[in-house]
Amino acid sequence: MTSIFLVGPMGSGKSTVGRALARKIGFRFIDSDREIEARCGVDIPTIFDYEGEAGFRDREARMIDELTALPGLVLATGGGSVLREENRNHLRSRGHVILLQVDIKEQLRRVAFDANRPLLQTDDPETRLRSLMEERAPIYQEVADVAISTDARRMYHVVSRILRHLKQSNICLESPKISND
Repeated sequence: MTSIFLVGPMGSGKSTVGRALARKIGFRFIDSDREIEARCGVDIPTIFDYEGEAGFRDREARMIDELTALPGLVLATGGGSVLREENRNHLRSRGHVILLQVDIKEQLRRVAFDANRPLLQTDDPETRLRSLMEERAPIYQEVADVAISTDARRMYHVVSRILRHLKQSNICLESPKISND
């Protein structure tokens, strides 16, 4: 049973799309950032405050390693999870990676004033988003099996496109049926 891993910039819809996709195909859904928060007992901005970005990325790497080993999972990763080579290797080798793309204008609309985004706590969120995209876009492309835009699209359209892609790619989404013959 192949797991599906969603990567992409913050605000691309990984959690929303992932939750809906998992329901549609009968897989378990996990958001790696929410899982880190649940296990730490604090939110990500607090982790950044105490441990810095490097400390958070260490926790994230351990979480990605653990979660990508699970079968039958739709995993929404954090926007920066692809920065570490070990994470990219786990994502590529353990499942099917779908890049959810979003343009800067839509990304700004979705996340610019979200206090739970430590990397956007700046006077100029747009410049920060552009800088992050410039750094990360080639890495997202490198790790992804397919890229799907979420710009101005309803979530169910995005899920339908993913399902079409999975079918066309012959991605097995269920365990084989055992015959009683």
